[in-house]
Amino acid sequence: MSTTQIDRLRGLLEPLVTERGLDLEELTVTPAGKRRVLRVVVDSDAGVRLDACAELSRAASAALDEDDPMGSAPYVLEVTSPGADRPLTEPRHYRRAVGRLITARLHEGGDLTARLLAVDASGLDLEVPGVKGRKPTRRRVEFGEIARARVEIEFNRPAAPEDAARGGNDSNDSNDNESDGEA
Repeated sequence: MSTTQIDRLRGLLEPLVTERGLDLEELTVTPAGKRRVLRVVVDSDAGVRLDACAELSRAASAALDEDDPMGSAPYVLEVTSPGADRPLTEPRHYRRAVGRLITARLHEGGDLTARLLAVDASGLDLEVPGVKGRKPTRRRVEFGEIARARVEIEFNRPAAPEDAARGGNDSNDSNDNESDGEA
């Protein structure tokens, strides 16, 4: 698909996404047999619920039918939230992962696995687990030092301060249950 067509799709769909308080994270069109799949990936600071994906899907479908940027070939529209394995590439991705364990590949220094404590405009404050019974240490990493990063999946993640105030991890919290928001 040409960049012009992706730009046209982005111009059509981004306002629909934004007016629902979501961020358009990714927009792809891939061949699937005689059809194509238009995949719209959205996210927000509060996570994305299934009903928000369904509502956006209906609005996007209507806009695509009216404007016809996909042409006459059949396609499947897929509106979803990012998966648990998505890379952290924007400051907002890191902000949404505060409290989570991340692995960052540094430009110099190999891989670093640590708990993300805070994010600001220039980088991250991390808590690096102690080795062999030693206490964890804090470390500052600037965005420019990070080649790539992702959230580590934890099955027994410690409660965040706001979770502890509610009485522990809430299994209905979209940040704890990765499949909750995926459509």
